[in-house]
Amino acid sequence: MLTKKQHELLVFINDRIKDTGVSPSFDEMKDALDLRSKSGIHRLITALEERGFIRRLPHRARALEVLRTPAETTAESKAPRPPRGFRPSLVEAGRRETPPPPKQTTAPAPAAFAGSSGLADLPVLGRIAAGTPIEAIQHEVDRFPAPEALLGKGEHYILEVQGESMINAGIHDGDYAIIKRCANADAGDIVVALVDDEEATLKKLRKKGASIALEAANPAFETRIYGPDRVSVQGKLVGLIRRY
Repeated sequence: MLTKKQHELLVFINDRIKDTGVSPSFDEMKDALDLRSKSGIHRLITALEERGFIRRLPHRARALEVLRTPAETTAESKAPRPPRGFRPSLVEAGRRETPPPPKQTTAPAPAAFAGSSGLADLPVLGRIAAGTPIEAIQHEVDRFPAPEALLGKGEHYILEVQGESMINAGIHDGDYAIIKRCANADAGDIVVALVDDEEATLKKLRKKGASIALEAANPAFETRIYGPDRVSVQGKLVGLIRRY
């Protein structure tokens, strides 16, 4: 799911490349979306790039490539979600583990997992990545069992991770992030951060003087720095669920 402006920009870039073979300039994108400055375009481009919709071609000015079209985005949003109750592998936040060899069993693993004790039934509130609109994490789309041992006290929810900006922290595309709902976090915590009351992202929180830095765990993605009034914490990562 894209914000309205992200979708408009993706359509504009895709149409311009189809018509002329060249991506539009930042000034042209700013005028097409009726934005007051190019900083908004930079933010939209970064969000689309981190989510895998476009990429910047190196050593070439004004060079963007569309990797996924708006039509493909719509089709993807209608694709069936993974079945509830599948047997996932559990990993701690920030760690990568080698999955154990599969065990032979005559009992269906999903039913055994869903019926086990010590599980909490948490709401799945959509997908999370740089550029994901806040609407995607406000509405429950599914429910998922999670081990109570990972939760502790407080309210928790689950978000499906999209993109690879946190891969070096052991957070992969397609993982399910278990989030503790909170409004405050310490420097170094991996948080769900809401930027400009519009888009949410899963990033490491850093503080640089009076500014807030949202740091990726992948050298291919830049650290984004904001004024403190532009960022609010929506929750903190406490665990991951991964399907192999």
